[in-house]
Amino acid sequence: MQLTESTPAPRSLRIHVLRHNPQDPQSHPHMQTFNIEEADGMTLFIALNEIRETQDPALQFDFVCRAGICGSCGMLINGRPGLACRTLTKDLDADIYLAPLPLFELIGDLSVDTGKWMRGMSERLETWIHTQQDEPDLDALEARMEPELAQNIYELERCIECGCCIAACGTARMREEFVGAVGLNKIARFRLDPRDARSDAAFYELIGNENGVFGCMSLLGCEDICPKDLPLSTQLAFIRRKMAFIH
Repeated sequence: MQLTESTPAPRSLRIHVLRHNPQDPQSHPHMQTFNIEEADGMTLFIALNEIRETQDPALQFDFVCRAGICGSCGMLINGRPGLACRTLTKDLDADIYLAPLPLFELIGDLSVDTGKWMRGMSERLETWIHTQQDEPDLDALEARMEPELAQNIYELERCIECGCCIAACGTARMREEFVGAVGLNKIARFRLDPRDARSDAAFYELIGNENGVFGCMSLLGCEDICPKDLPLSTQLAFIRRKMAFIH
């Protein structure tokens, strides 16, 4: 880029990454600093790719879509869970500290296995539509759904399972089996769906305990950092009231 008198010089960024490979017995957690020049519109995703391409090809982090849809690039950014692809470096200080999301199994450096946690949670909460028929007719047309109801279900379906809400959850740090905001959001979604034949009592059996809706301390860290701005506190309050009446 050609600089003029009115063009400020690009910043020099110092990106401090917590490095560790749990598969290597010789590895131990340590911070490593990388220096790069900031570019216009640079995101942390772009910065990390530049570091991997030009300085250290062994740096581990995850990405797929680059558009805040897949949730793969979740990490701690200056101590706060977020998506690397949605975080502009211009919004951060020149010193940027990155670490893997806590509570998930570490693969290496900034890469964690959120999929294993999400699958376990989904299996416990049975997050699929339960029909009244054992063998549904795959050729039958589904019943018409009102647009407003479909929109409400879609709103909850926007969760990308990035794991940021779990990493920000105080209860999840104390209770390993806590299903977190992502699990409660899924239950809220299936409660709305008229195709699901389960009763409120059946949902209570799944989340009416300290590992579910009554374990939440309502710190709302989940809603504060949700990259998709989901109404998690509203859903939590609604489900808690419904479950309390059933109890």
